[in-house]
Amino acid sequence: MTDTLAIYEIGANEFERAWPIFRSVIAGGDTYSYPPDLSLEQAREWWTTPPSRCFIAERDAEVLGCYLLRPNQPGLGSHVANAGYMVSPMARGQGIASKMCEHSMEQARRAGFTAMQFNFVVSTNTTAVRLWEHHGFQIVGQVPGAFRHAEHSPTDAYVMHRHL
Repeated sequence: MTDTLAIYEIGANEFERAWPIFRSVIAGGDTYSYPPDLSLEQAREWWTTPPSRCFIAERDAEVLGCYLLRPNQPGLGSHVANAGYMVSPMARGQGIASKMCEHSMEQARRAGFTAMQFNFVVSTNTTAVRLWEHHGFQIVGQVPGAFRHAEHSPTDAYVMHRHL
């Protein structure tokens, strides 16, 4: 096994490579608002239809994570990027999300975005909150009870933002 993590963009026809991670993450009902029974086709459409872009992180041909990058809003809000990250349960704690965050910020800068915003960070996902704060994101809003957490329902969601 090498230490090299490759992160690169994939098209809709390659989304099946990210699907096992995507499916396992949303099945938990604890970090994403996607319905736990979301279909492969719907996930592929949301994550790969322009202006959305999908990236995977892999090591030794094994997909360890994926992320989505897109404008946060259309039109007059399109200068702010939005992103979402998923890491394989078996690869957590290895810095994959951190490397994908760094990669996504660079991709966002190259695409002309001037800031990045996460609209819906579940407050009980303290690992993610700490990680995004480490990368310069600040909690700029809190939506009370916005997430129907599988165990702690209802749970607050944070809006996190940083300039690029």
